[in-house]
Amino acid sequence: MRPRSPRRLLGVLAAATAALTLFSSASTAGAADSATAATRTATTARSSDAAAGTLSTGTPVVFVHGYTGDASNWVTAMSVFRLNGWDSSDLFAYEYNSYGNNITNAQGLATFVNNVKARTGASKVAIVNHSMGGLVSQYYLKVLGGNTSVSHLASIAGANHGTTFAGACLIYTTCQQMYPGSSFISQISSGDETPGATRYATWYSACDGIILPYTSTRLDGATNNNVLCQTHIGFLADTVVLGQIARFVAS
Repeated sequence: MRPRSPRRLLGVLAAATAALTLFSSASTAGAADSATAATRTATTARSSDAAAGTLSTGTPVVFVHGYTGDASNWVTAMSVFRLNGWDSSDLFAYEYNSYGNNITNAQGLATFVNNVKARTGASKVAIVNHSMGGLVSQYYLKVLGGNTSVSHLASIAGANHGTTFAGACLIYTTCQQMYPGSSFISQISSGDETPGATRYATWYSACDGIILPYTSTRLDGATNNNVLCQTHIGFLADTVVLGQIARFVAS
């Protein structure tokens, strides 16, 4: 195969980076509309839950963003969790270096979780991740033994078995680790994918467009939820899915 020119490689990388970062601006731009929708969704959910009993909302929740993301990606999710009974003081967003190394990022998550436990007095937290945040979370729970500190793990369009889309940004270690078949993927997927007493669930969709194949998100031993048609970006503002996740964490 003839090697690509540097100009062509830069063009592919730029296009891929733009696609992977779209969710950041999209989730912020739609925050107001999503918050309104979240109110309607949560109100309906709480009416149903009232008949079955009060939700258990005392578990702190740590949100882990995806490639090039940040805490702002979780504005709608946190709104949904608050409307389902969580206090703002129990909702935390972990930020990490998207271009570094996911082993380092997972170690940072371990420290972050320990700090949340110390701050709240909780023995365990719940983790909600998106996209590459799935890799960071899985390494923490499986390799670093973090499952003993995590009651629930919810993976939204997680790159849990990698995505071929990462082939466009392989100059970064995180993208190398996110490519299917990488040694990093092998390490977190070999043997038991859902270790410990943690409850695991995933949400994925054929319309994702970034996680390729879209079934990469599924974890053996988890409750895997196939969403009829939702984009990788759209998941972050999907108040129906986010409401399901809040109720899963409260279960």
